Amino acid sequence: MKAAEFDYQRPLDLEAALALLADDSKDVQILAGGQSLMPMMNFRLAQPELLVDLNALDELQFIRETDTAVQIGSMTRYVELERSALIQQHAPLITKALPYIAHAAIRNRGTIGGSAALADPAAEMPALLIALNATIVIRSKGGQRSVPATEFFLGLYETALEPGELIETITLPKALADNRCGFYELTRRHGDYAMAGVAITADKSRPVSGMRVVFFAVSDRPTRAETVEKIIEGSPSLEMKEMAGTLAAIDQLDFHGDLTADENTKRHFAKVVFKRAIAEMTS
Repeated sequence: MKAAEFDYQRPLDLEAALALLADDSKDVQILAGGQSLMPMMNFRLAQPELLVDLNALDELQFIRETDTAVQIGSMTRYVELERSALIQQHAPLITKALPYIAHAAIRNRGTIGGSAALADPAAEMPALLIALNATIVIRSKGGQRSVPATEFFLGLYETALEPGELIETITLPKALADNRCGFYELTRRHGDYAMAGVAITADKSRPVSGMRVVFFAVSDRPTRAETVEKIIEGSPSLEMKEMAGTLAAIDQLDFHGDLTADENTKRHFAKVVFKRAIAEMTS
């Protein structure tokens, strides 16, 4: 099957792109990396009237630092994140997780903003952004607003984006020198969508605000396990002395089944990936 007929625009600057998105007379869809959208269009699961291609917008392709944060343009590709010394130094959780995201061909085209905007619950990037306490900067013709990643992902393929808006920048607080992070996912084959996964980050010098545990591919959105964080925060070595209580807290999360497993299996998988990610952090 091929895509339904659609109009196509490739704006050369951000203002032109925002003007196209502001046209509410058409069903407008943004093309970023296209690794998810194009198959959806070919299967006619998505049938936009107008496709706005952002790939000419160099102003959305950057990785730069401030005194306290790393800023990433929404059209920055995964391969650029993989190669970035700034990401390796200040957001090591992303560097650790990137090799598990699909395959090299996908990472050559896929973008950080595209993954965030799609909000696939089995994708790694939304969970990473929550674990890293990211802020998502959104632009429209009417102005700019910022949304914490914890408030951005609202459900299955649902985000805080409103019509006429796009993701402009993703801001990550710099990891502290004592930061440790863990990542683990279960897949049928390397590069497949996860059946369950977890991203963990912890700063020993700020245990309460620095511990974040986020599961993905187990519900309709990435799920932050704050009860789990409270059980293990403050441990100088992250040794799981309270493992039984922690696993009981994981049991209380909201699990959803999908084509890969039912909700009880997802619950079991979540415990497996959590224990393996913690073991990686403490080894």
